[in-house]
Amino acid sequence: MLTTTRMFQEAAQAADVVRTQLARNAGPLAALGARLRLRPPRAVVTCARGSSDHAATYAKYLIESYTGVLTSKEGGALTVALCNTVDSPLMQLVDVAVPLHAGAETSVAATKSYIASLSAIAQLLACWTDDQDLLRALPKTPDLLARAWDCDWNAVVEALRGAVNLFVVARGFGLGVAQEAALKLKETCGLHAEAFSSAEVKHGPMALVRAGFPVLMFTQDDDTRAGIAELAAEFAARGARVLLSGAQASGALTLPTVQAPPVIEPLLAIQSFYRAADALARARGLDPDRPPHLNKVTETL
Repeated sequence: MLTTTRMFQEAAQAADVVRTQLARNAGPLAALGARLRLRPPRAVVTCARGSSDHAATYAKYLIESYTGVLTSKEGGALTVALCNTVDSPLMQLVDVAVPLHAGAETSVAATKSYIASLSAIAQLLACWTDDQDLLRALPKTPDLLARAWDCDWNAVVEALRGAVNLFVVARGFGLGVAQEAALKLKETCGLHAEAFSSAEVKHGPMALVRAGFPVLMFTQDDDTRAGIAELAAEFAARGARVLLSGAQASGALTLPTVQAPPVIEPLLAIQSFYRAADALARARGLDPDRPPHLNKVTETL
């Protein structure tokens, strides 16, 4: 059995990655933020896939919440790329290239680069809106990530060791993290996991919930938390095995979390999750670094 995987090693580097990134990108993102304030866009368009698409979901909620600018996925005018490979063709084509500074990532499952994407998005929004609270909170993120890495999420391993299907549920800033967690459970653990907004899952998907059905739920400290806690209690009342991050609910098992501003909490939750996903994959007899039928890079033709 593997002792330490590349996924584990790379995910553990997230705190240092974000610390380096925040420092190196401070100047370029301040300049980009000033440019956006001078000529505010009428709309923002995102273009991504895989884990990057989940980062785009996070960006959508931050941009719309902080600026009121409509955000969707099509094409655009002023182009900005967040990329970990500085010399990639994409970085040469855009108007503003923002390196993630995550370093080499060799595990098929992206971890530190995803967290780096979220922190770069948060830093960009802070610079764009000149939000002083967020600007003061961001430098604390690396230390918070280190604490999140040490959170004991072994309950996830025990609950999902023999699972076949599950829901991953969140809302708002946390929805992209739910999407990312569901993808990682598919990639590394061989689990059929589907991500839903808490506003959507109560419709058709709720019919699938039976006794013992596992549900992993993420919350952050904003006005979505109470609704997710209420939904968690409803799932538990139906007999579901509910794992709840960031809140408490009757019948649900609460996963330990690190408190932070609501924009930052999704980064911390996914960091705790990555460590649990690595352990879960190995508990299920799988190598998270070598998922079947997957490669690190896919080509777009």
